[in-house]
Amino acid sequence: MALSVMIEKMSTGFEKTCSIFFLTLLFALPLGVVIALLRMSKSFVISRITQLFVSVLRGTPLMLQLLAVTYGPFYLFGTSVSRNKLIPVVIAFSINYAAYFSEIYRGGIESISVGQYEAATILGYSKMKTFIRIILPQVIRRILPSVTNEIVTLVKDTSIAFTVSYQEMFTIGKQIANSQTSFTPFIVAGVFYYVFNAIVGFVMGRAEKAMSYYKQ
Repeated sequence: MALSVMIEKMSTGFEKTCSIFFLTLLFALPLGVVIALLRMSKSFVISRITQLFVSVLRGTPLMLQLLAVTYGPFYLFGTSVSRNKLIPVVIAFSINYAAYFSEIYRGGIESISVGQYEAATILGYSKMKTFIRIILPQVIRRILPSVTNEIVTLVKDTSIAFTVSYQEMFTIGKQIANSQTSFTPFIVAGVFYYVFNAIVGFVMGRAEKAMSYYKQ
């Protein structure tokens, strides 16, 4: 198979890889905030249940969670497996990454000294105004490197979708490699992932630079 044809076929899978990536971020980033707030709840029960939830998601393989979300309902309730594999893939990825993001958020929020809250109160700032104008910019600046690392990992983790036969880029590359008995598709896939991560790194680097105003 000509290299140009191979790249063309894998590029169709790359579109699905991008779908997993962007949809996961769309749901995981805000869901992580909710989980972080529940984890920091003053209610012992809510905090402990959330802690256990996060612990399970971080302590078990994403591949296992993906298989559980995709095929679990069939084995447990006898329901049919979703024809659109993108749905369970995004659900599994979003929940998994939300757990990781939540711990990053929590660490960033708790890293802000109590003195800043007290100073804002003295200046007459409401709790909401304090959080939005003083705390949040600093939290974002502090967590950006960690969030960037997770996003870079997400780019590579999209390849795990091959375990449920979702036709993303790596799955197509693997099929071509098996049919052609060639390692070239894996090299092409590696180039795709590297370029994708280079773009992610550049964008996140610009974001960190933009937030450098809040660096202490």
